[in-house]
Amino acid sequence: MKKAVLIEKDIDLKEVYFGNIQKQIRTYPKKIECEGTTYTFNDGLQLLVRQGKELIRIFDMTDGHAHYRLRNDVTEQRWRLMSITMNA
Repeated sequence: MKKAVLIEKDIDLKEVYFGNIQKQIRTYPKKIECEGTTYTFNDGLQLLVRQGKELIRIFDMTDGHAHYRLRNDVTEQRWRLMSITMNA
């Protein structure tokens, strides 16, 4: 059984990496820091959402042990760790 933990905290983006999806280069978070803990990712997905004039990028990232949901408010240049789901 997977256990999800709701976090909803601002984070510092430390590193990014680039992915080439259908001939479009996209950036993904590689390393983040949240309340003194550093998380490093090795794979993920990105979803672009538009809410009115607001542009939001949602990332589902993994380090191989857990899944992390991140939110990037493009207009505010703000990053948040929304949740962590531990693999069973």
